[in-house]
Amino acid sequence: MANLGSLGIEVVSTPSRTEAIDVVVGLLAELDSATQAGEFYDHVCEAVCRLTSLRRAALLLYDSAHQAVVPVGSHGTDPELVAQIEGTLDETPMAQRALAEDRVVEASADHASHIPARYARFAGITTITCTPVSAGGRWLGVIFADRGGGRFELTDSEQQTLLTLGRLAALAASVERATRQQERARRLSERISLTREIHEQVIQRLFATMLVLGSDEPLAESDRKRVHAELRAVLADLRGALDRSLAPPEHETKTTLRRLLSRLTVQRPELEVSWPAELELPQDLEPLFQSALSEALRNIDKHARPTRIAVSLALEEEAFVLEVTNDGVLHAGSEGSGLGLRLISLEALQHGGVVEFGPVRANEWRVRLVTSRPER
Repeated sequence: MANLGSLGIEVVSTPSRTEAIDVVVGLLAELDSATQAGEFYDHVCEAVCRLTSLRRAALLLYDSAHQAVVPVGSHGTDPELVAQIEGTLDETPMAQRALAEDRVVEASADHASHIPARYARFAGITTITCTPVSAGGRWLGVIFADRGGGRFELTDSEQQTLLTLGRLAALAASVERATRQQERARRLSERISLTREIHEQVIQRLFATMLVLGSDEPLAESDRKRVHAELRAVLADLRGALDRSLAPPEHETKTTLRRLLSRLTVQRPELEVSWPAELELPQDLEPLFQSALSEALRNIDKHARPTRIAVSLALEEEAFVLEVTNDGVLHAGSEGSGLGLRLISLEALQHGGVVEFGPVRANEWRVRLVTSRPER
């Protein structure tokens, strides 16, 4: 029999079925704890390389805040390099095929027609594979993997292994999303309780005090002292309520607002951006501003058919200001707003900021976020 190595064909030993089962069972066992720590997806990528002939893998999931897929795990390559990857389904045809056909897709030539052109020459890719991460008809992300050079074809067994690992990643992503939704509901409940507490303990007492102060009758010294004591008590109640930190923990951003807008202008021709080149948004404000932009765009997609979306960032009197204005509002007379903007309004308070939203002209809507410059 000919020596396959002498023919230039890479020979890779495949793990036994028992080892493959052990790896999958191990991943299932750590699903709950590792997902929250962000380690599970790295372990899935490690399993990709351990159970197949692949040597490098990166797992990307769709992030609604960024409106793109972003890396959440990798193995066999520089994590800092992988962290810079982001893209959309529209610019990644092989990911579209993998998800639509629910199979592993391979590409060995003309990479720019399969993945975003900016990554087509990434670290010497020759053959690249794309595995769907989906569950219950929901497209959650993909796993890209290769051997770090050299053309190859996956065996049927390897393709099935990749699909199994993709399902595991989808399960983890579904659990993670459900957990975030539960946390979001919990935070909303806390905010409702806070609003009720302020109304019952503060607003009503202030209203009673205002009635006393608004009387035409002169205040006796004893009444004046009583009003003073009541105001001090109201102030203490208000401080006690607001001192409770109800803001969600700052999430780590995997991109910047400037990069996010740069990509969105390519995807959305109706988007116009005004951002002075010399103006830099502090890192401390990135999560809040990205969330505000994403929520504004989400509401536009739900409640408008815009021909123009104007986004501007400015520094006004030591305050950073983000404005998102759109036309094409479907219900011009509506004064309502989404839950997301209300939650971001409360988050902005933690940064000494405020969110304003509402109609500005006929058929137009504006979201405006203003925050003070962070202390250095």
